Formats: sequence, structure tokens, C-alpha cells
Amino acid sequence: MRLLDLTLPDAADNLALDEALLMAAETGTGGAVLRLWELSAFAVVVGSGGSVEIDVNRAACAADGVPILRRSSGGGTVLLGPGCLCFSVVLSYDAAPALADIRASNAYVLGRVLNALRLVLSANVEGTSDLAAGGSKFSGNAQQRKRTHFLHHGTLLCGFDLERVARYLRAPEREPEYRRGRAHADFVRNLPLSVEGAKRLLSAEWAPAGEYTNVPLELARELVRDKYSRAEWTHRR
Repeated sequence: MRLLDLTLPDAADNLALDEALLMAAETGTGGAVLRLWELSAFAVVVGSGGSVEIDVNRAACAADGVPILRRSSGGGTVLLGPGCLCFSVVLSYDAAPALADIRASNAYVLGRVLNALRLVLSANVEGTSDLAAGGSKFSGNAQQRKRTHFLHHGTLLCGFDLERVARYLRAPEREPEYRRGRAHADFVRNLPLSVEGAKRLLSAEWAPAGEYTNVPLELARELVRDKYSRAEWTHRR
């Protein structure tokens, strides 16, 4: 595994780069990678099968100039921005036992993240792929899977403006049982960590063997042009 600590200027570019890293690994031009990134401005990101109409307050986003995007992985709608560390892991199914199974691969990646955070707080997996402490969510996760590799998307809230979540996101179309109908403000929390502190802990846990080189930026640009910038992709549901 290699480390890529890189945030591109535009939100769509960052989503496209994650998918490009998966595609590069799948074709043998890339490999296992831990990518860390943090947007400097807010953006709403819907999961591949999510509903913009149901999950997003489009009027508030338009009023504040917050873009609405769709990612390649599943899962629910999230708000990204300053104080939300995004981590992206690309792994081969051969990297550990049972990673070809989605439940097992979620358990593997989330177990590594929990181990990284173990000295900071006591937390656990909730729902399908959330991380929570005291019943409050601080991390959402989702995957995109191909023939030999998978991409795991995750977030860690570290000093995030939680009030923005309720402004830009509606009650989700589907919610985990542990949420118990709580509003966003009563459901999410920040970690007692800075973004840089969270980066250090994740890097120590995954222990990447050097920097990721040959970053597939041209492929990412093609994905933005053909997919991530297109209304028919973002607003297909």
C-alpha cells in the first residue's frame, strides 16, 4: 500500500480521482492506496443509488452556492467540507481473507479505523457501515467494487460545522435502526481530533510503504468530463 495525501481544487475532481485510483488498480497500472483528502468548501455528495430529491435541501444549497454531486460508491448522502477528513482505501480482494465479501471487507476496513482511534475514544460499528461513539455517528462509509479490487470511501468528522448538516441535508430516505429517528443535530458528532491528528493515526495504522506515484489525473479528468460534471449522472434520481 502507498499513501496519497492529495486534495484537488474541485469537489468533482476529488470524487473522480477516487474512482480513477480504483480503475488504475484494476488494470494493473496502480495498486493498493490510502488516500487522504479534505475539501476547503462545502459540497453535498449523494451515494450512487441515492435520491437528490429526497435527501438534499436543494434550495439551501442553491442559496449558499453548495454544489450537489454523486459519487461512484453506495451509501447515504453526506456533506463534505472543512473539518471532514475523507479517507479512501483501494485494496485487492487478495490482501486479506474474505475481502471478496462486502460485509467482511467493511468489517476489515472499519476494524482498522477503530484500531487507529482506540486511544482517542471508545467507538464501534453501527448500522451497515457507520462508526459511532455513545450512539452518535462520526464516520460514514461506502464501497465501490470491481472484479479484483474495491474502493472504500470513509469520512471522519474532526471539528466539522455540524449545523451545516441540517441546513443542506433532509432526513435520509433510509436510516439505520440505531438512529431512532433523531434529527441530524442529535445524531452526528465530531471526534476529539484535528484533521491532521486523524491523518497521523490512519497513516500509522495502515503503515503505507511510501508515497503513491503515477497519480491517474488524466483519467480523473476524463471521468469528470464524462460523468461527474453531467446533470444526468448527478440528478438521475
